[in-house]
Amino acid sequence: MISKLPRLYLVFTLRTFIPRRIGAFTISRNSMTVQKLTAMEEALPLARTALDGIVNEVMGLAFIYPLAEMGEDGSFKRREASWRNWVSSADDAKFPPEKDRYHLYVAYACPWAHRTMITRAIKGLQDVISVTIVMPVWQRTKPNDPSDHHTGWTFADPDSKPFANSIGLGGPFSPTYPENAPDHFLHAKNIREVYEKVGDKDGKYTVPVLFDKKLRTIVSNESSEIIQMLNSEFNDFASFPEVDLAPDHLQESMDEVDSWIYPSINNGVYRCGFAKSQQAYDKAIEDLTSAFDRVEEILSKQRFITGDTFTLSDIRLFVTLLRFDEVYVVYFKTNTRAVANSTVLLNYCREIYQMNGVASTVNMAQIKEHYYCSHPDLNKFSIIPKGTDFENLLNEPHDRDRFFGPQV
Repeated sequence: MISKLPRLYLVFTLRTFIPRRIGAFTISRNSMTVQKLTAMEEALPLARTALDGIVNEVMGLAFIYPLAEMGEDGSFKRREASWRNWVSSADDAKFPPEKDRYHLYVAYACPWAHRTMITRAIKGLQDVISVTIVMPVWQRTKPNDPSDHHTGWTFADPDSKPFANSIGLGGPFSPTYPENAPDHFLHAKNIREVYEKVGDKDGKYTVPVLFDKKLRTIVSNESSEIIQMLNSEFNDFASFPEVDLAPDHLQESMDEVDSWIYPSINNGVYRCGFAKSQQAYDKAIEDLTSAFDRVEEILSKQRFITGDTFTLSDIRLFVTLLRFDEVYVVYFKTNTRAVANSTVLLNYCREIYQMNGVASTVNMAQIKEHYYCSHPDLNKFSIIPKGTDFENLLNEPHDRDRFFGPQV
């Protein structure tokens, strides 16, 4: 970031930020130790590295990760996705449904991407739409450019060495796992490169990405719309075409629950975790707690969130509840409630987890590694809490059969 230091007397006090590197380095105008910058050439590279670290830590969201979406009151404001095309069976559709034409770039860790993985599994589209799962820990996406501090999703790289977090601490983290893979289509090193290779101008390099291998472009990066496409547009190729996760008669009910579950629970946990003021956090945790209790009350009386039928709205809710105890309670300070303390919600999660294909989409180790190790401003040394093995609780029998509605 800092390519040249001005030739004047400066005062740098670095101990507060990075004692691990150079301790306290002070230049005082009135001190006997005052020296001109020309006498400090040997210290310049180290000071430059240290100052880059300070900038990272001071600027926080602006440089540490790409979701730098903050309101003036310190509240987290998520930007909308920018790629909003649709796979459609219409005669003039640019993106018609075809087997082996589309590809999903996803992360085990990301709840928005997880929505698409679960929908793909429940509809039986594993042989229709291919998948690449990115690595869990964010890395610098332009590591050779000292002025570019963006960090984000990367692909597995068997030839790379273990690495630390984006400010040089924590780890070492593996550059590859058996479940993760390089990008075999665009040969990108990271998700940012995928976006850049297709001419993206928005700069929000997120997953999931629904990619068209034929036209070599992004169809959509909006998870709520991708799961609708997976549910309805690929039935000619799906193993379970009879499964309808968005039946017409439940559309109004789905829209209604989505309208408050998304801002208060799905995005609500992020509003808590990324809040930069006490006021913003207090509002977010109040909304989250109220919505959590509302969900619990609804599910104490019916099998699924819209009634007796499992829908996309349940998938949207499940991916947040799955991460709640292991990540959000600790990391995002959502500790007013816990899924394990709710008999109703724990059994609800158990039933969904035990549905055909769902458990294979869950990788709690990568979920935790991503959250706890990708945001140094929240967890400087990338320490991963041990947790209570919440996923193991999901293997136990559920009690949702007391509701005699249909299930997947």
